[in-house]
Amino acid sequence: MDLRGKRILLTGAAGGIGRDLCQELACRGARLCLVGRTDASIASLRHLVEEKGLDAVVVQADITQARDRESAIRRTQLTYAGLDVLINLAGLMDFQMFSASDPAMIQQMLQINLQAPMQLTREVLPAMLAQGSGRIVNIGSMFGSIGYPGFATYSATKFALRGFSQALRRELMGSGIGVTYVSPRGVRTTFNPRAVHAMAAEGMMHMDEPAWVATHIADAIEKEKDEAYLGFPESFFARLNGLWPRLVDHSLKKVVPAISRHAGGLP
Repeated sequence: MDLRGKRILLTGAAGGIGRDLCQELACRGARLCLVGRTDASIASLRHLVEEKGLDAVVVQADITQARDRESAIRRTQLTYAGLDVLINLAGLMDFQMFSASDPAMIQQMLQINLQAPMQLTREVLPAMLAQGSGRIVNIGSMFGSIGYPGFATYSATKFALRGFSQALRRELMGSGIGVTYVSPRGVRTTFNPRAVHAMAAEGMMHMDEPAWVATHIADAIEKEKDEAYLGFPESFFARLNGLWPRLVDHSLKKVVPAISRHAGGLP
C-alpha cells in the first residue's frame, strides 16, 4: 500500500505513540482524521497539526459512544471523500493484581480496548466493501499473546483483539480489505504507569521509544502485513507461549513476587 493520499482515521492520536504515528503517516503522504477524547488532547492535536503543517483534521469523540464514532467516520468521509484505513490505537491500561482490580476499570477497559475497535470496524466496513479496498489496523500488545501477571484485564482485551483481527481477516479474504494486527512490547510513554517504568528499569521488561514503534506500524501498513510483532526477545516468547505455555509459566513464576510488589506500590 502506497500511503500517499490514503485517507486514514486514527483513534488515540494524542497519546505517546499516536503523536509520533500522526507525523510518520503524514510524512508518507497520508491524509488524516485524528481522534481525541478530552479538551486537552484536542488542543494538543490542533497545535501539532498547525506546527507541523499536517494534512489532517481533528475530531473530538468518545469512541465508546455510537454517536461520536459515527461523527468521526462521517467527518473523515466528508473531508476526504472516503476512507481507506482505520487504525484502532486508542487504549486504556491498568496495572493491578486482579484481586485488587476496580470493577469499573474492568468495564472501561473492555469498552475502550475491545468493544470500541470492533464497533468502529463494523461501522467502516460497508463503505470499504463497496469500494473494494481498505485496511483495518488493530494495535494490540505483546500481552495479547503472553498473559502477564498484573495485567490480567489488559491481556484479556488484547488477546480478544488479536482473535478478532484473525477471524475478521479470514472473513474478508478476497474482498480487497486487509486486517493488520500490530503487537508492540512496552513503550516509553505516560500510557504506562510509573510502576511499569520502574519494572523496566529493574530489567524485568524492555521498552521502546514511541517514534520507533510508530515507524514500524507505518511499515506494517505499507507492507500489508497480517501481523507484526515488535521487539526481541518478547516476539520470540509470544510465539513460544503459543506452543509451550508451560515453559513461559515456569519462567514467569520466578518474577511474580516482584511484579506483585510493584503492582501493590510496595517499596
